[in-house]
Amino acid sequence: MGSPSLSAAGRPPFRDPALSVDKRVDDLLGRLTLDERVAFLHQCAPAVERLGVASFRTGSEALHGVSWLGEATVFPQAVGLGATWDEDLVHEVAEAVSVELRAFHRHRPTANGVGANSLQAWAPVVNLLRDPRWGRNEEGYSEDPVHTARLGTAYCRGLSGGHPAYLRAAPVLKHFLAYNNEDDRCVTSSGLRPRVLQEYDLAAFRPVVASGAATGAMAAYNLVNGRPCHVSPLLETELRRWALPTGHELFCVSDAEAPSNLVEQEHYFDDHPAGHAAALKAGIDSFTDQNEDSSTVIGRLRRALERGLIDEADIDRAVRRQLQLRFRLGEFDPDLDPYSGIGPEVIDSPEHRALARRAATESVVLLKNDGLLPLQAERTPRVAVIGPLADTLYEDWYSGTLPYQIGIASGLRAALDESGGNVVTAEGADRIALRSRTTGDPLGGAAFDVSEWGDGVLTLRDAETGRYLTRKDDDSLVADREIIKTWFVNETFSLEPDPSGDADTVLLRNVFTGRYAVVDPADGRVTVTAETPQAAERWQRQLLRDGTAEARGAAEAADVAIVVLGNHPLINGRETEDRTGTALPGTQEALLRAVAAVRPQTALVVMSSYPYALDWADEHLPAVVWTSHGGQETGGALADVLLGAADPSGRLTQTWYRGDDELPHPLDYDVIKAGWTYQYHRAAPRYAFGHGLSYTDFSYGDLRLSTATVPQDGALDVSLTLSNAGGRRGSEVVQLYVRALDARYQAPRLRLADFRKVRLAPGESRRLTFRLPADRFAHWDVATGAFTVDPGAYEVLVARSAEHVVLTAPLTVTGAPPAPRAVTGRRTSAADFDDYANVTLVDATRTAGDAVTPTDPAHPATLLFDSADLSGAARFQAEVARESAGPGSAEARIEVRTGDDRLVAETAVPVTGNRYTWTTVTADAAPPGEGVHDLRLTLHGDFRLCSFRFGSAGDGTRGEDGAV
Repeated sequence: MGSPSLSAAGRPPFRDPALSVDKRVDDLLGRLTLDERVAFLHQCAPAVERLGVASFRTGSEALHGVSWLGEATVFPQAVGLGATWDEDLVHEVAEAVSVELRAFHRHRPTANGVGANSLQAWAPVVNLLRDPRWGRNEEGYSEDPVHTARLGTAYCRGLSGGHPAYLRAAPVLKHFLAYNNEDDRCVTSSGLRPRVLQEYDLAAFRPVVASGAATGAMAAYNLVNGRPCHVSPLLETELRRWALPTGHELFCVSDAEAPSNLVEQEHYFDDHPAGHAAALKAGIDSFTDQNEDSSTVIGRLRRALERGLIDEADIDRAVRRQLQLRFRLGEFDPDLDPYSGIGPEVIDSPEHRALARRAATESVVLLKNDGLLPLQAERTPRVAVIGPLADTLYEDWYSGTLPYQIGIASGLRAALDESGGNVVTAEGADRIALRSRTTGDPLGGAAFDVSEWGDGVLTLRDAETGRYLTRKDDDSLVADREIIKTWFVNETFSLEPDPSGDADTVLLRNVFTGRYAVVDPADGRVTVTAETPQAAERWQRQLLRDGTAEARGAAEAADVAIVVLGNHPLINGRETEDRTGTALPGTQEALLRAVAAVRPQTALVVMSSYPYALDWADEHLPAVVWTSHGGQETGGALADVLLGAADPSGRLTQTWYRGDDELPHPLDYDVIKAGWTYQYHRAAPRYAFGHGLSYTDFSYGDLRLSTATVPQDGALDVSLTLSNAGGRRGSEVVQLYVRALDARYQAPRLRLADFRKVRLAPGESRRLTFRLPADRFAHWDVATGAFTVDPGAYEVLVARSAEHVVLTAPLTVTGAPPAPRAVTGRRTSAADFDDYANVTLVDATRTAGDAVTPTDPAHPATLLFDSADLSGAARFQAEVARESAGPGSAEARIEVRTGDDRLVAETAVPVTGNRYTWTTVTADAAPPGEGVHDLRLTLHGDFRLCSFRFGSAGDGTRGEDGAV
């Protein structure tokens, strides 16, 4: 590489801030040895002392506050921030988070002593909330890509700061791509046909990256179309392509242990050097694997280099991206870094506390109100706050340590003290003792307050100390856990019926291990070691306090009851664990009904990470409110809303389905065909996307389009008047949707195009104008492989939610009509179908391409291709792969027919020996005359189809072996 040079100032060029970042990176990269560069590929990059280069660690969690580093301001969960629909507020929250992250980076040591706390912020999560049962639902903003991208961009910009040269923090988008299930997440494949890929999943990432707001991305654990995300070609062909115009490359990181998963769980590669090499070549720049043990990962990459699986150019490409980011973070220019002076006093500062309260307040959603809210202290001075979350706040896995917590009862009590109001609290939990049938002694010598979190999963808290019963590493049971926040949760149990039929006894089972408690008759020691119910200890369950009776008494003595129900973020729906359904925990539902029976003036407050089916509550209660786990200021925020000091201005960012609405299978990622989200779900929801009520009344009027017709590449202005017709100040989220009429494809019922949050004083009106490009009407045209806007009839809709449209205007898009699908003399990807049945999308090769295969080879698979021009077609040709015939397997073949069931071609599929060994089969084609026909390809048997084409007479098409 030549001898390193010095700048005119007598220092290495990489130390010269007058040079461009690229020139400084080139200089530093040229000074690093190969071993040093390879070492930079692990998450914990070591220092290079001879050059004065510090160690570097990728990744600090910063989803809604600085996480895992100690006490820090805790803002509402991301799903709560999403509910604000307020980009400016989300930007402010992210700014506060990155300021605190800077303080931790400079002034607080790391927990493990490896380098400084990273300024690379692993946030935000822009995965779409397709399935409300997803265990990580709390981490995303919305089920809608436009909404998610807008808030994700705002969060990224807040993290990075506004300086033209230096970043305050470096935001990394999570998790690329189509990651929306936790059960078996490392081995499940998300099937994305091109329309879903382009219109839905990529649509959340694309605007954030294209705006330049994001500096990196993290690959997801799952597979997409049979290929692990960590070796996806989409990292380069989509993500990095979008970033090119911004002038900055994305620095992409792996998720924890995911590189090892390529071999150990997914069995996608034969060994780790091959897997690591493939990830590096696909675009992963940093390997988060083996925790702080960098030697294992570096050893695998060295072996990959020795075997020729990667070369120095692959290594340099990744290291260059890391160095670009480090220069932008000011690491090499401490005297010029505008953020270097941030001190520890900013952590949980008064300003950040006030922002946390405002964010929590703005995120509250009023789902139903028959006049009970806002509460008036003079009319309802006695308030009973009831339920497992009545005065308790919980941290989720990605929240920081709460510096303090204001629960709902505490917030109401503080607000009502001045007016002489009275607040009583009743958790509604049964207090029990579990007495051993063997010894007669109570478990732990204690009484326990029992809370159920769904599916019979319980926590038991020592009634005297308030600490949770937990299973220790030696399987003993001790009530010593102050909070539940560990990767493996050992604090959950179930009380199961005695299989002998004794109604007075139960078995105690630890949920994490699945084993039962036993008692040593010699010393009375209790451990959870029994593998079967028969070997388990029998416990007499003694009811010491009836929680429901206590709650009823509190409600009867009050003027109004506030019942606070919901989830614990570390139980039944969390990372690694999806929910089984959307119902409230059974004991919580029963508690709610018992309280409402004695106090009709009952409001339900749901504090949760995800939607619930609230059918009974909506039908029987006068008021229903939702908040996410809103951070340290939750109680003050809820008090402001419940008492009317603040207007409830949050709006839902997910569809809240009804309890009897059967949801699609969690692994069905085809939002179009399965009917996911407000865009495609046909049944009426309980609460719609965008829903939320106010304490004032808003009226909409005078909708005008600047033009009634617009060309395919044009734009128009949409204007309307919004008025506050009520008697108090309030906030409204004006939602602009679009809809295609008489589309040739399965179009969304409606689709969000724009939104704006507006605050108006009583009697105030405001004229709002939205710029609406015609590309908001675009869909992914599978025939051409591009976004297109079809000419024809559309509607522009102004709405308060996806189910509450208030104004509608027709619009005509002009332009050339779409041409028929060209299939003669043109390769057509099998995945570019218009519709299908019994089809699974799979990988064509380990590095690129999609193919299809029957989901169940015992039944035919069908691919439909609309409006295909068969003019001149004389031969049919298909790329196929078939691993083996298998004993007793039926003949594999492809049958091609028109939409009216006329046979066009038929060909057998031979064994190729491997799913990635492709061959071309051909057959004579007999199209029913010239012109356009719908095509139906039927796949019989167990094989893969990558593509097909029709050839004209004499064009020389023939069968050939070869790779795709």
